[in-house]
Amino acid sequence: MGTASTNSTKPAMRDSLIAAAFQLFLERGYEQTTVDDIVTLAGVGRRSFFRYFPSKEDVVFPDHEQCLADMTRFLAASADSDDPVVRVCDAARLVMRMYAENPTFSVQRYRLTREVTGLRTYELSVVWRYEKTLGDYLRTRWADRRDGTLRANVVAAAVVAAHNHALRHWLRSGGEGDPLAEVDGALEFVRATWATGQVADTPAEEAEDVVVVITKRSTPMWRVVREVESSLGEG
Repeated sequence: MGTASTNSTKPAMRDSLIAAAFQLFLERGYEQTTVDDIVTLAGVGRRSFFRYFPSKEDVVFPDHEQCLADMTRFLAASADSDDPVVRVCDAARLVMRMYAENPTFSVQRYRLTREVTGLRTYELSVVWRYEKTLGDYLRTRWADRRDGTLRANVVAAAVVAAHNHALRHWLRSGGEGDPLAEVDGALEFVRATWATGQVADTPAEEAEDVVVVITKRSTPMWRVVREVESSLGEG
């Protein structure tokens, strides 16, 4: 009973701190709000705040660490038969679902990050970590390809760009509509472009033949052409 009570109290306290922080951010502004202001409104001590959030910036992005961990586990559980591009697209959907779970909070955070340069910088660092997680997975899957690293970097960036395109469109609308349908459309564009079989290396046997003909300058052109055709088995 005691353990269950403790576990239920912790999320409630964390949620209270987030709610208090955003109430103050909206009323006073982000820069004008201190950690002391947040804990006072939430009715807890400073130690409780820092138990959940290393900094004031982290209270604005309370769910990304868990989402990154979920994404990492999801990719690690991939089977060798899974198409890598399809897998990273599915991983990106985990992020959109996180935003979609609380549209009001997501829209408030979006508007706040547009106003505060420091938060925008923090958000970009989070986006980079998502892209790196996807890229690390793809580089492992394509380690035996000549263009594996390049392909992994490009596809990871494309997945993040497609996801963020859909996410920003939804947030700018005030959280109206179905964000999951929007991201599905954007990610389908990436999948159709990069999934296995769409853009593949040219097999060695299909590579263009290169024929070198050594002949005298005085040799008639018709004879040169005949020699080329003969070497290609077309004569």
